Amino acid sequence: MRTQIDRFLYHLEVERGCSTHTVASYAGDLRRFAEHLERRGRTLENATEEDVTSLLVAAARDGLAPRSVARLLSAVRSFLRFLVDEGTLKTSPARRVKVPHLPRALPKLLQEHEVLALLAAPDERTPEGLRDSAMLHVMYATGLRVSELCRLRWGDLNLEVGYVSAYGKGRRRRLVPLGEVAAAKVRAYLEVRGRWARAGEDALFVSRKGGAMSRVHFWRKVQHYARSAGIRGDVSPHWLRHSFATHLLVHGADLRSVQTMLGHADISTTEIYTHLDRTHLRRVVERCHPRG
Repeated sequence: MRTQIDRFLYHLEVERGCSTHTVASYAGDLRRFAEHLERRGRTLENATEEDVTSLLVAAARDGLAPRSVARLLSAVRSFLRFLVDEGTLKTSPARRVKVPHLPRALPKLLQEHEVLALLAAPDERTPEGLRDSAMLHVMYATGLRVSELCRLRWGDLNLEVGYVSAYGKGRRRRLVPLGEVAAAKVRAYLEVRGRWARAGEDALFVSRKGGAMSRVHFWRKVQHYARSAGIRGDVSPHWLRHSFATHLLVHGADLRSVQTMLGHADISTTEIYTHLDRTHLRRVVERCHPRG
């Protein structure tokens, strides 16, 4: 089964252009599936629908969150469908297994005053502060994923016109407006970038070691600045992406434009932010309307 899983992971990475993080998630889920079949004395050829169902039950019993159980089933179904398509299996034992019904969780985000406090947190008197300020401003101005932000290269940036070219999921590129404030922060950072960047390094945002900033490093930076700004909660870079989308909608942006800037292939993914928008409007009415 290891050989079939490796072929599928190669298909995800090379043919479908999935990110390293996505491929690793599939690998973990399929390893769980393989171990489950082995414990039950099953192979791919004689696996049944009950084997897949019992996998989900066992995962839930082990403490896996409902959303993670749903992701596990999705990984197994994709893998088995791949084997059917290439002729290794005649049918998929997971084809009739139902995805657990999950309430759609609303994304976590920052209020506008919290975003302003977060953006003001880095000490711009230092090279590190200039870099961090530029990264925070770019993320909020463009809604990039943290992986897209850390992958930005010199050639992805056009400060004169005011846009960035983001390399996103599925290896698709999209142009996103940058905004004057974020562009000014990037210019200030570029004046000191050479102090750390190794010769020939083309990553836009670099660490003290001279190479590209990692997503984990930036994640820790965001949490540090959130604490110093007095923002409660386990704030992550993705909160800025959610805030970018929601604040655009609150201020009148249309859904299609937000979808394009976020790089969502399906507009239904973007529609979750309309729920946040309605929540915001309801709170405004409750707070401001005399009969609210």
